[in-house]
Amino acid sequence: MMIFEHEIPEGSKLYFAATAATKRFIENKAAALLSEAGFEEIITPLFSYHQHQSICDERELIRLSDSENHSMSLRADSTIDVVRILGKRLGGNTEHKKWFYIQPVYRYPSIEQYQIGVEILGEANLAVALKQATTIFKSLKIQPLLQISNINIPRILSETLGLELDDFRHVNIERFLSFKIDWLRELVYLERFEQIDALLTKAPEEICVELRKIQALCSGLEYPNVVIAPLYYAKMLYYDELFFRVIEENEVFAMGGRYKDEETVSVGFAIYTDALIDKINNIGDLK
Repeated sequence: MMIFEHEIPEGSKLYFAATAATKRFIENKAAALLSEAGFEEIITPLFSYHQHQSICDERELIRLSDSENHSMSLRADSTIDVVRILGKRLGGNTEHKKWFYIQPVYRYPSIEQYQIGVEILGEANLAVALKQATTIFKSLKIQPLLQISNINIPRILSETLGLELDDFRHVNIERFLSFKIDWLRELVYLERFEQIDALLTKAPEEICVELRKIQALCSGLEYPNVVIAPLYYAKMLYYDELFFRVIEENEVFAMGGRYKDEETVSVGFAIYTDALIDKINNIGDLK
């Protein structure tokens, strides 16, 4: 099949005129807010030796070799590279813990995705990162749905009830309800953090521990559009506990959570710039 001179690979990005202006507006707004909040910027190399430690499906990596024939890949995820570079390479040169990046990631075969990311090293409280994410959305005059989850809850239920994690990935409500357990039924339909107190009197303590973490995260939030999804599960190589997504219909605007690299617990998130460009251009309020 002939490839015309004007064609670009499917999944790659082209920004011009209004979309280019919106992209720059979003990035400048986020950079200014994060700088004011005490974050330093980092731009990581496009090429990486360690991306297999970040990506669940290594088939998504775009692989190549260096001059010594060592395997490397294009940057498919920023978090692990940021953490490792700061900890291993720059550790002796900086004690700063709050970092942000504005850069694309790449997935096989030709998927290009721009992100605004934040990593707060050595911070275990996800609320600190979540506040920065919601501040950015408020500054852009949009408030998509904020979904709060705790990946530990599906893991515990999988082990104690013999459920498959795929039941949680695919939201198999019928499977959950088939156990005919009152507290599990309430957990399935739990949507507001105000409902957690009633459930704490019925659920097993190990589930209550994880629900209290969601409750604590939500209690100080100043964001009007919040829902709890305690059974939500996404396969992640590093997010291991509290987790959030910012979504609207089928579009994901951001996701973030708590993670651990070796012995260091940290929190962070990524905002997906392309989804924001479409949203803001549809609103037509670029100020």
